[in-house]
Amino acid sequence: MPVEPLSQKEIEDRLAELPGWSLDGDRIARTYRLGTHFAATAMVVHIAQVQDKLDHHSDLTLGYNTVSLTVNTHSVGGAVTEMDFKLARKVEALAPGHGAQ
Repeated sequence: MPVEPLSQKEIEDRLAELPGWSLDGDRIARTYRLGTHFAATAMVVHIAQVQDKLDHHSDLTLGYNTVSLTVNTHSVGGAVTEMDFKLARKVEALAPGHGAQ
């Protein structure tokens, strides 16, 4: 089944279910704060594993004690799709295990 861009309403509805996530231009985005640099680094590695499994990758930025993601779907011209929200939900599920806020 081909991936289709989501409408603005669909994006807003899905973002309402993901506290902390927002629309940033043509991407959905979230920044997590963690207790230490090591915890942030471990979370980045965990997210990278999830992304490889999904074969869907975000722009992922590691700060001292932060992890930031921005994601859209390049195969549909950089629009936001359900694939982006699937990744966001998986990241949300793993974040508490790293102490991310």
